[in-house]
Amino acid sequence: MWLWKLLTASGSGEGKRLHSPTKSVDATALANFSGFDSRELEALRGRSVLIRCCDQLAAALALIELDGIARRMVLLPPGVSAIHIPEILRKAEVDACVLGYNEALQAADVADVCIRQREELTPTTALRTSFFETEWILLTSGTTGAPKLVLHTLASLTAFFAWKRPSRAVHWATFYDIRRYGGLQIFLRAMQGGSIVLSSPVESLQDFSSRVTAVGASHISGTPSHWRRLLMSGVCSQIKPDYVRISGEIADQTLLDGLRATFPDALVAHAFASTEAGVGFEIEDGLAGFPLSLANSTHGQTTIDVQDGRLRLRSPGNAQRYLGDDGLQLKDSDGFVPTGDQLGVADGRYQFIGRSGGVINVGGLKVHPEEVEAVLNTHPRVSMSLVKGRRSPITGAIVVADIVLRRSERSSEETDDMVSQQIQAACTRILPAHKVPALIRIVAALEMTASGKMVRPNA
Repeated sequence: MWLWKLLTASGSGEGKRLHSPTKSVDATALANFSGFDSRELEALRGRSVLIRCCDQLAAALALIELDGIARRMVLLPPGVSAIHIPEILRKAEVDACVLGYNEALQAADVADVCIRQREELTPTTALRTSFFETEWILLTSGTTGAPKLVLHTLASLTAFFAWKRPSRAVHWATFYDIRRYGGLQIFLRAMQGGSIVLSSPVESLQDFSSRVTAVGASHISGTPSHWRRLLMSGVCSQIKPDYVRISGEIADQTLLDGLRATFPDALVAHAFASTEAGVGFEIEDGLAGFPLSLANSTHGQTTIDVQDGRLRLRSPGNAQRYLGDDGLQLKDSDGFVPTGDQLGVADGRYQFIGRSGGVINVGGLKVHPEEVEAVLNTHPRVSMSLVKGRRSPITGAIVVADIVLRRSERSSEETDDMVSQQIQAACTRILPAHKVPALIRIVAALEMTASGKMVRPNA
């Protein structure tokens, strides 16, 4: 399989349009137009190519043009620290680079063979022919330390949906960046049949929502943090989706209920996916977590395994391996990808309670930040929350929380301290004492990573 074949396969019969804030491009026009000349494409043949474009649209066009031409494509997302770039180049054996037309770097700063895309597509006689099963290298989205390099193929990236060719054009919009796994999934789905509205980090939610409405996007995807920001923004009435998709972080019941109330005519679904494991499953019943029946069985092509509260996945959508010489193993001896997610059982379902690496140790008792956030988010005054640990000379750590309040009227006498105490008191009625935040701080906003997730100290 290669991307041009996916793009041009019979299906909806409509153009596969890419909508950026500044322009709209029919991707099938690449049959006769290109962002490179034929000599430049030839110079990239068989190479390990770093895709470094400031613009999502430019990156999308480069992926379409280079799949099957390059031996390897390394997708560099925004937000990666410059100090990690040399190690990425080394591990991926990068010997060429594609720069976006508006990328500030000079060629010599990246690789010996460095080609800059044109801002406008120009006529070409280049044949769209596959020479390689190109390796797609994605970076993990952790907020601390150097990112890991994860090797996929187009077959693994599309394994979850390749057989579900839509009967009609599906018009997607995504808050994700398509150079991250979550956004790339939506981009590839859109190229199977339909179009996609690409977001921009400098674009307001108001402007993005206006473009979604103008294009008529019916399917919208983002992280829980993306959706909470949208619910807080006051612009939800502009969009009327048929399908709301959540992935990337834990989708708690409060968020699911809020989305269902806001978009009563939409199917609200949450998916479990990661860069290493691929898409594991999608849940469409409106409930947090997933049914017990999904565990320790095979559904479709995915085997879902839960042992001692730990989730593992094995499927054709798994990545193949990590790149590099540091001995990291992506799969265990049984061929499963350990996800690092901890599960508990409540209300007859498995519930996600947090990541194994993010546990707060309070006097020898474990606290998963996400389970405390799920309780905080049920409070009628709370819109979003972030829980973390703070060192304590007595217990080793204490639980603290930053919260963003919903828009509501406050009496003139009500202070932040009073509101925090109300929320803390509510937590004490639900949570064990060691999980109750010792300090609750009201903030205007929570910091998000470039991948749309909340910045966590131990991510």
